Amino acid sequence: MFLGIGVLAGITLLVLGLRQWLLHREGPACPAEPFDGHVYRVGKALIAERSCAQPRATVICMHGFVSDLRYFTRHYEAADLQLILVTSCDYHPPIAQPAERPAPWARVPTEPEGTIPHDAAVLVQALEDLPRTEHIRVHGHSRGGAVVLEAARQRPDLFERVEVVLEAPVLPQGRPYAKPNNALLWLMPFGILLWRLAPISRHTRYMWGPLENARKRELIRAFPFNPKRVSTLVTNARDIEAWIQERDASLFQNVRRGTVLVPGQDRVLDSVSMLESARRAEPTLDVVTLEECSHFILWDRPDAFPELVSPRERTVANG
Repeated sequence: MFLGIGVLAGITLLVLGLRQWLLHREGPACPAEPFDGHVYRVGKALIAERSCAQPRATVICMHGFVSDLRYFTRHYEAADLQLILVTSCDYHPPIAQPAERPAPWARVPTEPEGTIPHDAAVLVQALEDLPRTEHIRVHGHSRGGAVVLEAARQRPDLFERVEVVLEAPVLPQGRPYAKPNNALLWLMPFGILLWRLAPISRHTRYMWGPLENARKRELIRAFPFNPKRVSTLVTNARDIEAWIQERDASLFQNVRRGTVLVPGQDRVLDSVSMLESARRAEPTLDVVTLEECSHFILWDRPDAFPELVSPRERTVANG
């Protein structure tokens, strides 16, 4: 009996120790890609700015949970755009041999790492210090949509002339498609190992929508490798749930114009609750529903995004 108890205790300690090691070790990254530009480091986050001599507009992008900055690059590939891409805290930068520039304006956020307010503080710095045009769009996908709203909460003055695009966004008082429970979060260090073996499998296939796009398949396969540590994923997941519950529709008062895109076939977030939340942003923001579209609108329906036109150009066009 005592031998059995000792063996059980040993196995328990082994599992707990293995979980802690898997939780906090730095995991492998996917192969990085060339990037024509330079980067600024803000604590454990990174801001990448693509080279552009004479931009006509500035676009600042914030990716979603387990995604990376490459999500946006092909949509905003026009040579006359100043493209600024923010990475989440403690994520691998998918840039080969990044050309780093000093950032005397950079301040490490005081908010806890891995939280929406932390990444919002980085986005605020990108918006405050880097744009070289008056026409600015801030585009957030999924968790990145919440980061944009949180950044506007931190610095509403910076968003007075900014167009926001919230794509399949995490919104106040919404719900995920399938709520993660404590048991699943506890097992995440082991689950990530399995996910890395098969990023697109019969168990996750329902989440991704159409997969005919080769670039979409490639970047989805990178998802389980993008965060440096599983502990960051756990923090992200818990914080998203807390943020959704704690924030309310008053956040929308901090933005002045823009668009919310809500997909009808979202299998990451609950479309009904997110649409209900988005409606509270009207008429300040245009709310567009896309019935036959997955969570990844930029890949599935790039035509659904508003044209990048300045208010002045829009006024002239409308006569």
